[in-house]
Amino acid sequence: MPTQRTPGERVVVTGLGVVSPVGIGVEESWKNLMAGVSGAATITAFDSSAFSTTFACEVKGFRATDHMDRKLANRTDLFTHYAVASAAEAIRDAGLRPEAMTQDARDRTGVIFGSGQGGLRTFQEQTRAYLEGGPRRLSPFFVPMMIVDMAPGIISMQYGFRGPNHSVVSACATGNHNLADAMMAIQRGEADVMITGGSEASICELGLGGFAAMRALSTRNDAPERASRPFDADRDGFVMGEGAGALVLESLAHARARGARIHAEVLAVGAAADAYHMTAPHPEGAGAVLAMRRALAQAGVNAGEVGTINMHGTSTPLGDASESAAIRTVFGEHADRITPTSTKSMTGHMLGAAGAMEAVASVLSLVHQAVPPTINFQWADPGCDLPYALNQAVHRPISLALSNAFGFGGHNTTAVFRAWEE
Repeated sequence: MPTQRTPGERVVVTGLGVVSPVGIGVEESWKNLMAGVSGAATITAFDSSAFSTTFACEVKGFRATDHMDRKLANRTDLFTHYAVASAAEAIRDAGLRPEAMTQDARDRTGVIFGSGQGGLRTFQEQTRAYLEGGPRRLSPFFVPMMIVDMAPGIISMQYGFRGPNHSVVSACATGNHNLADAMMAIQRGEADVMITGGSEASICELGLGGFAAMRALSTRNDAPERASRPFDADRDGFVMGEGAGALVLESLAHARARGARIHAEVLAVGAAADAYHMTAPHPEGAGAVLAMRRALAQAGVNAGEVGTINMHGTSTPLGDASESAAIRTVFGEHADRITPTSTKSMTGHMLGAAGAMEAVASVLSLVHQAVPPTINFQWADPGCDLPYALNQAVHRPISLALSNAFGFGGHNTTAVFRAWEE
């Protein structure tokens, strides 16, 4: 039977999982984030020498068969492999034992997990196969390997979870939108436990070439590890990243009933649109302002309580400045007492996985009372004038953490997390 709950049920984070360019697993990734380790290097997945950008933040040393059997690995895309691996770690971290769960408990455990581009590598490989050999060369697994919702589908099949199951796709805001839907599923009483997050594996010829054609990428090919430099006056574009982030959410009543360890409480996810441009942010960050204000209002907290913001901070000239301006607008004088940062300086832009990875980092900031650095900062930009955690981690008291994730199409989201105290 469902756990007895009241309207407006509180939702807590009990599990975390990560596959990132700076580590496979939460422990390694957090250690390297705090140490300011860059995940950027010359691309190894293919020969990138013909492209204007030759580097990215790839995941190193990942083996799909460490997380699923070989047959399933061969029938699923890399973005699904990352999703399954991060979800498995989050489930273990939450102390859930799916094999011991009753069918009713499995029915009330769901998976809402997204991706910005899904199986882009599969799409590229199958297009090549078709052009070389015609329709007979296409794999019968082409479509299921490519579609975004296969990630939550496979996760649910791995554990027999029959609760709410779908994907939200909103480019680089994907992680936060999936988090929002998972939280609301619990608040509506549809589930007791939700596994949520985002995954991306689009470092391939089409992915790199597409972003390069937009002139969105850094071309600092001689020093990849210094290329992602949010807020720096010499920033010249983002660095592609890949991986996945996963969180286990539970109703507070359910978590307490099973004696779960609670990492943090998720209070709200605010959302808004720029209604301005396909790819460029609003110059004054209008949608970002709305998203942050809505998040704070829904959370029922005061702006003056916020201690850190994991900014979208992609290292693009327009994006970093407009987001910084939006924070000034929302927080006023308190903006000078917040410690913002951008972990993209180390992980690169993980696209559809970025919001989920940064939500995990925000929760860890609350757990450890520490803010990872924004590395590679050298030259001040008058348009980026907040007291960021530059080049070194900052240890400070934090009761509330925000995590911003914005996406092409003008999507703006802000997640609010609160430090947990019994």
